[in-house]
Amino acid sequence: MNQDWLEKDFYSILEVSKDASQEEIKRAYRKLAQKLHPDANPDDATAEERFKQVSEAYGVIGNEERRKEYDELRRLGATGFAGGSPFGGGQRIRVEDLNDVFGGGLGDLFGGFGGGGGRRAGARRGADTSASLHLSFEDAFHGVTTTVSVRGEATCSRCHGEGAEPGTRATTCPTCNGAGQVAQSQGLFAFPQTCPQCRGAGRLIETPCTNCRGRGVETRTRRIKVKIPAGVKDGATIRLPGKGAPGRQGGPPGDLLVTVSVEKHPLFGRRGNDLTLTVPITFSEATLGTKLEVPTMDGQVTLRVPPGTTSGRTFRVKGRGVTAAKGRPGDLLVKTEIVVPSKPSRDVKRLIEQLGTHDPEDVRAHLRG
Repeated sequence: MNQDWLEKDFYSILEVSKDASQEEIKRAYRKLAQKLHPDANPDDATAEERFKQVSEAYGVIGNEERRKEYDELRRLGATGFAGGSPFGGGQRIRVEDLNDVFGGGLGDLFGGFGGGGGRRAGARRGADTSASLHLSFEDAFHGVTTTVSVRGEATCSRCHGEGAEPGTRATTCPTCNGAGQVAQSQGLFAFPQTCPQCRGAGRLIETPCTNCRGRGVETRTRRIKVKIPAGVKDGATIRLPGKGAPGRQGGPPGDLLVTVSVEKHPLFGRRGNDLTLTVPITFSEATLGTKLEVPTMDGQVTLRVPPGTTSGRTFRVKGRGVTAAKGRPGDLLVKTEIVVPSKPSRDVKRLIEQLGTHDPEDVRAHLRG
């Protein structure tokens, strides 16, 4: 976007009315483009120039969004020439005022100037910083409030970010009146540029802080409290807004990103919000059935194992898994594992041999075909 938007009537160039539909604009462009194309008019400089104008016009009003911006800009421009500008009564249109009207969307088109956000020119958001936190399985399950150590840029502890030596004060820059920018006129528009005296700070420091030398920041280690929600997963990242590096020139601080690593538990595993547990049972318990006292993260529960339970069978204990902030509470998945004695005694061998005489004959019949 440039001054051409105010000086050129793209509707007249395409020979359509200002209330023409997008389809009418498209048809008019195709007709003119075919008529004026350089291939159809060799060595005709006038037709070539006219073809460029038609292409430029269609590139703007042939696009619905750009057409809206074009129409609004010309309306504002006409208001400004009439001496009744909504931007303060002057005839020059400021880029930052246009940004206010268009919601900041014109900033990139004008090279990133303007903004109308009320923040000083040169204001920069602080950098995001990162930290690591190691948690036990229990703390991750229940949630915990703890602290992390972060070393990096922080607000100066002597001047509290002011940049001036305590007992002295920074003064407002007389060149830009604290705005950090001064206007540079270029035809109809007034483009802002960084103030050459304060370099965008908007203020001058005559006696810089002896600790940070006027920067307002220092490098040190901070201890930051972090609340870890119940059910946090290994590898999860917790974002703490505003706990990162301090901003510059009045900009906001960055965020702190805490990456969590969770230790493994000697008994429990995790599958989503479910906890997993393997419990050993004897051959007789699997055959005859039994009741087991099974541990959970919040005490013990009684689990009924029915007769004829096979090794690897899984039982579900409702609601004894992870209670996370999102989603339903998980369950405890208990898998049975039949333990076979590695060195059975003589009596045990005799009992097993007697039991073997009662084994069903067809247990391995499927292997014989």
